[in-house]
Amino acid sequence: MRQLSKIETALLLIGGLLMVVGSGASLFRQEWAPYVFASGTLLFAAMQMRQSYEGTNFTIRRLRRIMLISDVLFLIAALMMFANQANFLGLDFLIYIKYVHNNWIVVLLLAAVLQLYTSHRIANELEKENPEAKKR
Repeated sequence: MRQLSKIETALLLIGGLLMVVGSGASLFRQEWAPYVFASGTLLFAAMQMRQSYEGTNFTIRRLRRIMLISDVLFLIAALMMFANQANFLGLDFLIYIKYVHNNWIVVLLLAAVLQLYTSHRIANELEKENPEAKKR
């Protein structure tokens, strides 16, 4: 896997931290929370997309695709967080309550579980692919 530079790694961590702060602040009904979460999501997803895999291992390639799906789900959660503040989509109130209101949490949870699974599995697969890298 292509390793991120120190600046890119710092941006990835800052993005993750902003996502946590934004989602936590949203639970306390802060109006600025979606903006913080969305900026963190953009940073996090952009840095993960810069991290690429040039090898031929099919399993790692599949896990990278799942990880990119999880990044898209993070972006959808950010959009749904904005929609949760006000019905800017122009939906009927009952449809809004049923499909949008606080459902960003479900999308966020799904993305986080996929992210956790893929990061763990990619690390294990890379270790299998290059066992002497762990000895260093």
